[in-house]
Amino acid sequence: MTLASHDTTTVPAEALDGATRMLVRTAAVIAVGDEPAIRAALTTACRSCDAVHVEEVVLQSYLFAGFPRALNAAREWRRISGRAAPADDEGAHFELVPEWARRGAETCAIVYGPFYDGLRKNIRDLHPALDAWMIVDGYGRTLARPGLDLRRRELCVVGVCSAARQDRQLHSHLHGALHAGATPGEVAGALAAVADLLSPDDARRHRFLFARVIGK
Repeated sequence: MTLASHDTTTVPAEALDGATRMLVRTAAVIAVGDEPAIRAALTTACRSCDAVHVEEVVLQSYLFAGFPRALNAAREWRRISGRAAPADDEGAHFELVPEWARRGAETCAIVYGPFYDGLRKNIRDLHPALDAWMIVDGYGRTLARPGLDLRRRELCVVGVCSAARQDRQLHSHLHGALHAGATPGEVAGALAAVADLLSPDDARRHRFLFARVIGK
């Protein structure tokens, strides 16, 4: 994808498959869209994506969009997909907290790479509870779930952070998506998938941010 003529740098051409692009867009719309937009995104995702993958995107949305939006999205998803909720799920078994802590630390270390130790210190300095919740609940119980691979989860997080204009977190997860195995083209594709949800200036700023991440 080449930036507009008034930009001075480039990022790689978009390289997202259609289903992953739709997952990224759905994640972003859940975070910033109104109910008709969420309904439309989930309807399209139901037709073009693996249902398990969409359900995982809905579940992880509570981390980045909050419980009210996650609950509303889950309600729409149940109605649109016709899928009943599972009778049981590992996320309801709190005896697994030690396992969530273990795999949360592993997953967070993948996402943050060489920045991991600094991240843990920075979050602990904000509040030790935030550090524990980030590792156990965020990365362990949620982002390390088996229903969707970490690469696509991180691409969805890129889309959400971009659409929500959370530039600090976007910067971290641009790196994180690459650390999780996404190609630069796939990350550029995730930004492109949500660009129309932003102002042109915001979308351009995020493209420049990614160009700096990959050294272009």
